[in-house]
Parts: sequence; structure tokens; C-alpha cells
Amino acid sequence: MSVFVSLSLGAIFLISITTVLIAFTPLREFIPGYSSSQLKRDATVLALKSDSLSIALKKNEAYIKSIQKVLNGDLEYAKFNKDSILSSADEAAEPIDLSASEKEKELRERVSKEEYTQRSSSKGKSLNSKK
Repeated sequence: MSVFVSLSLGAIFLISITTVLIAFTPLREFIPGYSSSQLKRDATVLALKSDSLSIALKKNEAYIKSIQKVLNGDLEYAKFNKDSILSSADEAAEPIDLSASEKEKELRERVSKEEYTQRSSSKGKSLNSKK
């Protein structure tokens, strides 16, 4: 009996030490699905930089297009102002209409009716199976 108890305590001790070692040290990075906190920080920083670079690229493209209009003579120089060009590039984002269309409303209604009939038929089956 003492051998069984000592082996059980030894196994529990080894499991707990292994769990603590993996949970609180960088060893958890070797487990699939866990990534390092440094990698997460770097990904966040790169995502923010790419967003700001894409915005700057859009502004530069709008500025270059306006300069081309001036050089081609399509736009008078008096109307050419960098600030107005950049502000028009910022306002280019149109609001998106997220309201449901009639087809979507009909589909939602049909799905809810089907779910209701499935639930009511499954309740009836479960009541009949209990009898």
C-alpha cells in the first residue's frame, strides 16, 4: 500500500512540476497553438504601420493625380491646393449601408420558420420517446 501511495504522489508531483514549467516559462512556445508575446506585439505593430502606410499612399496618389491634371492643363493652377486635395482624399470613403435587403429579410424569416418547425418536431419526438 505504501508503494502505491508513494508512486501516486510521485506521479502527481511530476505532473504538477511539468505543468508549472510549461505554463510559466518560454517552453510553452514549443506547443502548437501558442505563440510568443513578442511575436504578437510585432504583428500588431506591423498591422498598424501597414494601415498608416496605405492611408499615406492613397493621399500621395491623389496628390500626384492632381499634379498630373495641372500639368496636362485640365485644372487651373488657382484651384490647385495640396490641403484641399488631401482633404478630398480623406472624404473619399463612402458610408456603407448595412441594412438588410428584402431578400435577406425573407431568407431570415424562412430560416427562423424552419428552425421553429425543427425545434417543435424534435420536442414532440423527445416527448414521445419518454412515454
